[in-house]
Amino acid sequence: MSSAVPNPTDSSTSNLTAPPARERLARLLKHDAVGGILLLAATAAALIIANSPAADWYETVRSTKFGPEALKLNLSASSWASDGLLAIFFFVVGLELKEEFVAGKLRNPKTAAVPVAAAVGGVAVPSLLYVFVNLNSGGSALGGWAIPAATDIAFAVAIIAMVGKFLPPSLRTFLLTLAVVDDLLAIAIIAIFYTDDLSWLPLGLALLPLLAFAVAVQRGIHAWWLLFPLAFATWTLVHASGIHATIAGVLLGFMVPVAAKRRGERRTGDQRGFHAHDGIHGSEGHGPAAQFADTWSIPSAVIAVPIFAFFAAGVNVGGLSGLAESLSSPVALGIMLGLVVGKPLGISLATFLITRVRGFSLDRTMQWIDLVGVSCLAGVGFTVSLLIGDLSFGAEDARAQVVKVGVLFGSLLAALLGAMLLGLRNRHYRILAAHGDAGSPTTAAQD
Repeated sequence: MSSAVPNPTDSSTSNLTAPPARERLARLLKHDAVGGILLLAATAAALIIANSPAADWYETVRSTKFGPEALKLNLSASSWASDGLLAIFFFVVGLELKEEFVAGKLRNPKTAAVPVAAAVGGVAVPSLLYVFVNLNSGGSALGGWAIPAATDIAFAVAIIAMVGKFLPPSLRTFLLTLAVVDDLLAIAIIAIFYTDDLSWLPLGLALLPLLAFAVAVQRGIHAWWLLFPLAFATWTLVHASGIHATIAGVLLGFMVPVAAKRRGERRTGDQRGFHAHDGIHGSEGHGPAAQFADTWSIPSAVIAVPIFAFFAAGVNVGGLSGLAESLSSPVALGIMLGLVVGKPLGISLATFLITRVRGFSLDRTMQWIDLVGVSCLAGVGFTVSLLIGDLSFGAEDARAQVVKVGVLFGSLLAALLGAMLLGLRNRHYRILAAHGDAGSPTTAAQD
């Protein structure tokens, strides 16, 4: 009696092994390059429309207000994007920060010291360069000192995913850890230096839904119909207090437990282009923080950040003469100098200084030229730089347009420099891998 042999091309058999379409789509959307491409497309669309006959329509849409006035939420579309949608991005940032501090790279001070020092240098030096350029521009111009201090992790990681297939995995890990600390510093800067007219009553009331949210997630309650209203109430009250509402996203992220039971390894190799929340696992797969991060990373990268970029990046440059005038402004020059020169200089210098101390060193699969390439990518400020620019000068200030030009051109130059350097290094490592050289990162990692 013969048994039937399954046909490998049979659809019923292939359905057993092929992942569902929804899972394939989710994996695609989680790819680092996808978020960067959507962000770039939204930025390009905003710039084209803002400098086309549709510019009036763009400004009308951006300034259209809607929302309940009683809750102080009658906001323009651009404000909803920066205060509301960007809170989703900062919620994911809060989750990743919590993971890193509890069970990730930042848990071990010795391991974290090098990228932490690099991040501090990458914030301090660009800020100092901006201040130096604008010393004679008047006191109000100095209010933008923090604009070049930020790093846009979505753009930076997207670039390294596209040009760095053969780069050492430790290089991406270094960039991610640096960016996490950079985000933490940016959050602190926004909360401390860009909060005006603080109202204590709504801020105190915000603690009630925040604590209720914390109790729910600590008890393993993940029902959206309970958590979403609590999160929205927290966001609304923080917004009413005068603190930038994105801080609510960070606080909510901090409330979610990591619940690490065993450490996983960051995915590398063929999956290097995918988001990996450091493999923090609970007893039944990912812990709550990793589950929330996996769930919300797609809305953050695919919806929230591109929409924010579309409303924030649209600047009418006024032709070549207007563009030249904007680029020659001390504010724009300070931003571009900070992003293109200050970031790589600060990161490289801080890393060099801390590695002179006994016990601290770069990962042995990384070279100094690799670090310089990554530090150039860290100069892609964009999302958080545009946000800090809005907080520094406001939409009505004439320098708001100059800030956008400086951030866009500075980020573009930093991205090109970083991509060129890392592209050359990727070619170097590809040749080493092809010849099976012991100096290749893959071989070194296996030693």
